Amino acid sequence: MAEQRASGTTEHQMTRAGSDELGEAQAQRAGINFEWHFGRVTSMGVYEITNSRTVTILWEEGGVSNQQGEITDEQWEIFKLAFVGSGRIAILSDQEEKRWMYDYRFLEALRG
Repeated sequence: MAEQRASGTTEHQMTRAGSDELGEAQAQRAGINFEWHFGRVTSMGVYEITNSRTVTILWEEGGVSNQQGEITDEQWEIFKLAFVGSGRIAILSDQEEKRWMYDYRFLEALRG
């Protein structure tokens, strides 16, 4: 069983045996109510007239979300990485019902 490094200088680093264990450890660190959600970026765009960005995501759990505006530069870069790659993203959220679909505080682009 892999263990987390015990060092004062690596408090934000984790080592686990596999990706499932690492995802569980990240969710535990974020908080007890956090869960991973996975989806695929299906479209991206910019609306010059409103000076806003839009992203559409098809979620593996079912449903489609579309966010227009209020997308940070960092989030936009992650969405772009996903879009030009496999299209896959993951978010870690503690939001209930379908609000997690728009919670991009913990956002990752995935391979494969």
